[in-house]
Amino acid sequence: MEEPLLLQHRDDRGVVTLTLNRPQSFNALSEAMLAALAEAIDALGHDAAVRTVVLGASGKAFCAGHDLKEMRAQPSLEYYQSLFAQCTAVMLAIQRLPVPVIARVQGLATAAGCQLVAMCDLAVAGQDARFAVSGINVGLFCATPGVALTRNVPRKAAFEMLVTGEFITAEQARVLGLVNKVAAPEALDDEVEALIAGIVAKPAAAVAMGKALFYRQIETGIESAYADAAATMARNMMDPSALEGVAAFVEKRPPSWSAAQASTT
Repeated sequence: MEEPLLLQHRDDRGVVTLTLNRPQSFNALSEAMLAALAEAIDALGHDAAVRTVVLGASGKAFCAGHDLKEMRAQPSLEYYQSLFAQCTAVMLAIQRLPVPVIARVQGLATAAGCQLVAMCDLAVAGQDARFAVSGINVGLFCATPGVALTRNVPRKAAFEMLVTGEFITAEQARVLGLVNKVAAPEALDDEVEALIAGIVAKPAAAVAMGKALFYRQIETGIESAYADAAATMARNMMDPSALEGVAAFVEKRPPSWSAAQASTT
């Protein structure tokens, strides 16, 4: 039996790991892989028990982008429009998940694979990781990856990557803001776990409201962003977890998130 294209594991904290599982194809985003990701992300978005999602990959590479062999087999405008719409839907679904998504990156992350890293909320890369939006090398400007890339790294750095197709190292990616942390390969999981631990220790409702606002305000003008942020904070303050957290701070004691959650049930 063939192994599934996407592996899924959940621990008792509600941390879900999705693993791209086409190592022989450098985890290229075939139509089937995109469909598997879409189905998994949709299900996780409706699961209140999920606290964090880790997106990783099997083998030596994280993701080499779209499956060029598959793309070449159906050269029509309608097919390409459908394919890129499918990919965009997956990328936006990651951003719309109410929980943080952490990319765990080893080896290559190119084109739509680099886009995938950029669309995750956080990213940890191994020292061996390399990143590129390299479509230009085959005559294809990485337009859709560029949307995500330009929302992560400075304009001139993004444009240089897009028009040269050249690779950047994991450390360069960290300096530019594409990834949060860089670790030795043997310490990659420890760095991911450190981020997870920091997230799951916080109230889920506050994290969910905060993530949604974070992306909304980026895409709007500053006055609208402040208005949205103020309304969000007011709603957040009425959440039992926030009321408990503030009370605990005033009373100089550790907060009891479990008690706050129990008061809502």
